[in-house]
Amino acid sequence: MKKRIISVVFALSILAVLAVAQDTTKKDAPPKPAVGPSQALLDNWNDVGRKLIAMAEDFPEEKYDFKPVPAQRSFAEQLLHAANANYFFTNPVMGLKPPAGEDPKRDQYKTRAAVVEFVKKAFADGAAAIKQKGDKGMNDLIVDPFANQQTRVSDMAWGLLEHSGEHYGQLVVYYRVAGLVPPESRPKK
Repeated sequence: MKKRIISVVFALSILAVLAVAQDTTKKDAPPKPAVGPSQALLDNWNDVGRKLIAMAEDFPEEKYDFKPVPAQRSFAEQLLHAANANYFFTNPVMGLKPPAGEDPKRDQYKTRAAVVEFVKKAFADGAAAIKQKGDKGMNDLIVDPFANQQTRVSDMAWGLLEHSGEHYGQLVVYYRVAGLVPPESRPKK
């Protein structure tokens, strides 16, 4: 019994020493430098895009027209709306006119594969615009089509990124109301 207690105390002591050594290593290592403004934006843009794409690929196709209540957009319409909104940033940055204002119609994107492709393209196009501008271009001025006023590229991008995040949150609710678990809420393997 005494040997067992000594073994447990010894093992715990070793674990404590390792934990302190690991903490010391972290404190002694200099912090990584901050990423530039365009990289921070790009990382967040791609993360929200990844989440929406995962949902688009995961949600059962037979439930794509599901609405928690009749007055809301369907699951597919929410994805089309969020993805299309990206072009209010991407188009002006690339020297193009923003979208006409209406979301793409569901009958234009009849399958899950078509919706997924549109969402992927919208986020890829936005990422390409961010990369093209780089840090120096984040302060370039473009016209915000909603306010008809000049705004910085970064401000427009962050605003539409927030918009996508809000729709991600709405789609989480769609999952839950439909009795499903969203991909980000599932245990990681």
